[in-house]
Amino acid sequence: MAEITLPEVELNIYGPKNPVEVPVVENYIITKESSPNFVRHITFDVSGTELEGRFKVGQSIGILPPGKNEKGRPHKLRLYSVSSPNSGENGKQNLVSTTVKRTIEEFEGKLYIGVASNYLADLKPGEMVKVTGPSGKRFLLPENEKEFNYLFFATGTGIAPFRGMIMELFAKGDYQNDCALIFGCPYRTDLLYSDYFEKMAQEHSHFHYLKSISRESRRKDGSKHYVQTKIEDEEALLLPILRKKNTLIYICGLKGMEIGIYKELLRLGLDEYLDIRKKLPEDLNDIPRNDFKQFMKPSARTFEEVY
Repeated sequence: MAEITLPEVELNIYGPKNPVEVPVVENYIITKESSPNFVRHITFDVSGTELEGRFKVGQSIGILPPGKNEKGRPHKLRLYSVSSPNSGENGKQNLVSTTVKRTIEEFEGKLYIGVASNYLADLKPGEMVKVTGPSGKRFLLPENEKEFNYLFFATGTGIAPFRGMIMELFAKGDYQNDCALIFGCPYRTDLLYSDYFEKMAQEHSHFHYLKSISRESRRKDGSKHYVQTKIEDEEALLLPILRKKNTLIYICGLKGMEIGIYKELLRLGLDEYLDIRKKLPEDLNDIPRNDFKQFMKPSARTFEEVY
């Protein structure tokens, strides 16, 4: 297997105490069809700042929403995964994009409105935003990125870094290994960037776009479709890729999704993707969900970004 060498990246050129103001240049909805959820693709122009050309795909950009919280303190920094490739959105290094879901939820009888997500969702081209970054130094493609196969597992806005990574891999037309994107969402209306990924799958036989929609139909055994169930349902496609010594796994999305993926890997005897820390029980379901990380962590071949 080729050595996994991550690129050296620059961190926190601008921090919360010295953010830089940049304009929004585009802000549009990216769900497949009319959806009850509002997910937007937002692009910032970092021209004339130290951020131009400095973000690597897989890193995050920080947003400082204006105003103060209920305690009268300035709102805290929020991090958003960059969804543009190293070359920038549309090949322009001054343009950096991210993916934002407008958060409006009810919790214990109270309405919770995400401060940063709603602020960003409301922005119009030309409006200024205080940003920081770059952040993140491990959830990156290797320097020798073309030497590996990839399985990208995403839920919701966890798709953001994989849009940029896939653009990066296929940009020059010389990537020949296998790349599979497994994306999970509740309904077809919640598919993100799907026109792009479907087009990629049509144009590249070694790119596989697998959609796992949990609330519209059931699997043969009556269980729901999740990203981890695709490993079993598409075993004929995915198992040969997983067995290759130069395959890497990336996981991004809601915390907890990684547990189901790790259980499937262990079922298939693919423990090389994990660092087993404690003797595992015969039935993995005996491990309490909150204790799972005491038993195993990602190995060098697995990259995880959950929130």
